[in-house]
Amino acid sequence: MSKYQVSDDGLYGRFGGQWVPEMLYPNVENLRLNYIKILESDEFKNEFLGLMKDYVGRPTPLTHAKNLSEIFGANIYLKREDLAHTGAHKINNAIGQVIMAKMMGKDRIIAETGAGQHGVATATACALLGVKCRVYMGALDIERQAPNVARMRMLGAEVVAATSGNCTLKDATNEALRDWISNPEDTFYVIGSVVGPHPYPDLVARLQSIISKETKQQVREQTGKNLPDYVIACIGGGSNAAGSFYNFLDDESVRLVAVEAAGLGLDSGETAASIARGTEGIIHGSRTMLMQTDDGQITEPYSISAGLDYPGVGPLHAFLAEQGRATVLAATDQEALDAARLVTLKEGIIPALESAHALAALPMMKFKKDDLVVVTVSGRGDKDMDTYMKRLF
Repeated sequence: MSKYQVSDDGLYGRFGGQWVPEMLYPNVENLRLNYIKILESDEFKNEFLGLMKDYVGRPTPLTHAKNLSEIFGANIYLKREDLAHTGAHKINNAIGQVIMAKMMGKDRIIAETGAGQHGVATATACALLGVKCRVYMGALDIERQAPNVARMRMLGAEVVAATSGNCTLKDATNEALRDWISNPEDTFYVIGSVVGPHPYPDLVARLQSIISKETKQQVREQTGKNLPDYVIACIGGGSNAAGSFYNFLDDESVRLVAVEAAGLGLDSGETAASIARGTEGIIHGSRTMLMQTDDGQITEPYSISAGLDYPGVGPLHAFLAEQGRATVLAATDQEALDAARLVTLKEGIIPALESAHALAALPMMKFKKDDLVVVTVSGRGDKDMDTYMKRLF
């Protein structure tokens, strides 16, 4: 087994695990006992891969960014998750988990969402597969991501505002966990990132690994090289990065670069860079790196991007950073905005603000002219147009 994969007891080194209250344990344990068996079954594979191809539109393109390549002096390729149905990578995981829920006899889905992309993806999967859907979303995020809220409601989902804390993703997750405790029999919690108690970080990484599986094949077909030199992705919780890295973890020649949201700056007090500025602790059932006070109280993260202002990071990413397998950079709000403007004007692609953080790594790095660099564009920028209009014009 790869040294970077989760252990049998749900750990990545000392990170991860299953830190849940007694009332939640049966739900999590039921999933742990079944998820591998379901993922490896022909019934699941046939339905999942069929929908990935004929509904989601996979494989998503690997686009050579000719103009960015000239600017940064390397061969820059963009993995286009923005072209997946619903506009982001989140649909891969949502469809997989909803299929799994149905196979486990669950007919009610709950989810949490920050930027709204996971909520839209889950509502989409539920509409397609005929199950009830409730999405918890921070009241602040409901305001700043109104188009995605409208999409969820049109898809038949009930959107419930979380009004505690700073009314963002952390608080939505808390509300979803409370719901799951209260409704264990018929309800399946579709977690949107590689966070939470085991087996969720591994389950989500496996479902999103389709990104790196395609990338590996596309690099060979389009360039003749066996492997890229760099794979770059943004991390909040880190599902698109986990999917982008997954099939390269044991290819040590491939340099993995994860980009956190620095917010107003790493030392500003207004940041979401939990690896760079966090400490080890437990959040939402997992030991990882997170933003907290000296006595262990969660502090409120900040990012211009609604999908990156989570106070922790998936335990896989904490482990990869600790082991030196991944390089972790941090991009400020302004650096992300500048990157979004550049890729829009030079390549005709408007990225989500989350993806703009990954693109902001390009000017921070020194490349050789023959380097092959893959950047995951995890989502499209439609949902962020209001922010772009206010900040760029």
